[in-house]
Amino acid sequence: MAMIAIEHPGIMLKEDFLNDLGIKPATLAKSIGKDKSAIAKILSGKQAITADMSLRLGIFFGMREGFWLNLQKDYELRTAKRG
Repeated sequence: MAMIAIEHPGIMLKEDFLNDLGIKPATLAKSIGKDKSAIAKILSGKQAITADMSLRLGIFFGMREGFWLNLQKDYELRTAKRG
């Protein structure tokens, strides 16, 4: 059975939202009241998206509040299943 790549939600945030919309990470950080280094860690897949971050991202992008947190949970479950 072929293994499907598991993508951290931060990668999706970077590629499918920031890049596609032309938003710089520093602009996002300032707009949602977070430190640039925290955003950089998420975008590189080195830090999880917390409930607080999910709320902030949801407001910024006009999405439901749990969207990003659900992606994070799904990512963690799939990663755990792979062992």
